[in-house]
Amino acid sequence: MAAWAAAGAWVLVLSLWGAVVGGQNVTARIGEPLVLNCKGAPKKPPQQLEWKLNTGRTEAWKVLSPQGGPWDSVARVLPNGSLLLPAVGIQDEGTFRCRATNRNGKETKTNYRVRVYQIPGKPEIVDPASELMAGVPSKVGTCVSEGGYPAGTLSWHLDGKPLVPDGKGVSVKEQTWRHPETGLFTLQSELMVTPAGGGASRPTFSCSFSLGLPRRRALHTAPIQPSVWEPEPPEEVQLVVEPEGGVVAPGETVTLTCETPAQPPPQIHWMKDGVPLSLTSSPVLILPEVGPQDQGTYSCVATLPSHGPQESPAVSISIIETGEEGPTAGSVGGSGLGTLALALGILGGLGTVTLLVGVIMWRRRRLQGEERKAPENQEEEEERAELNQSEEPEAGESSTGGP
Repeated sequence: MAAWAAAGAWVLVLSLWGAVVGGQNVTARIGEPLVLNCKGAPKKPPQQLEWKLNTGRTEAWKVLSPQGGPWDSVARVLPNGSLLLPAVGIQDEGTFRCRATNRNGKETKTNYRVRVYQIPGKPEIVDPASELMAGVPSKVGTCVSEGGYPAGTLSWHLDGKPLVPDGKGVSVKEQTWRHPETGLFTLQSELMVTPAGGGASRPTFSCSFSLGLPRRRALHTAPIQPSVWEPEPPEEVQLVVEPEGGVVAPGETVTLTCETPAQPPPQIHWMKDGVPLSLTSSPVLILPEVGPQDQGTYSCVATLPSHGPQESPAVSISIIETGEEGPTAGSVGGSGLGTLALALGILGGLGTVTLLVGVIMWRRRRLQGEERKAPENQEEEEERAELNQSEEPEAGESSTGGP
């Protein structure tokens, strides 16, 4: 008896307090009708029930009952106590509550959380790439989804596997717009990849759209297969200077030309003494009316998309100034010329001295030779005189001794 008494007490409490049935999440497609049942409501009038709505259309709770009229074309209570929304829209998202009392006085409460959705058209990849370069960041394409609600998400796939952005070899740039009248969303996702060298020659990329709602499958784009090619090693960047050698007089013009066979033409930047110059990208650098401030070491840097920056061999620009005051102070060309002139002067002086010494020695030797020849001539004359004297007596004797 005690147990039955306790059970009867609980039945009385529940009948006075009412049973709560709620917390239901309902999803409805935009534009389609939605019917919400009121739990515990009598199937036929008279009915004691009340609907309360808090949605995007209301500033506060909106109350509807069977006795009242419909809420324009938004909602109305059906004869069985259910609530009908003829064409649900984005503004109908919100909370719906029904409180009903049956003929026994039992009160039942029902709560609904309504969300709406709209499936967009099939996503597609616009501006797809036909070629990618290994080792170079390249745009694969832009995935576009239009007319969806809620916004949802776009995802990229490589060879059927999710492609996760890492900020290095894979990056994604996303944009979202909402139509001011319909409230539907347009999504864009731009994919950039850096293919690894030696990888697949024709990778397969695809994109998918997901609403993020239960039991709603993702929508997939048609796949694309760009080709990947390996760039050839670049040729060395050369720097040509005119006039040749880079040695000029003050006021002349120097032209520096950065030569590279890369195609398309790379970005060219200039450096002087290892410091970048604040100049626009150009393969030619002209130094008009050069002065001491233009002296230094110049080089150019070519930024190639496939191999990064490459610096040319450096060339030196020197200024020579010829005048009565001598070489320009601090001029590399002037000091070199002065050194050369000094060396030539010293060599010329040594040559002159050597020549003079040779002439003097030659004259001395000649005089000595003449002095040595004089005595020899006297002795010959004396010998000839003696011979003549000896011959004359002999001739006399022969003449006297004749018949």
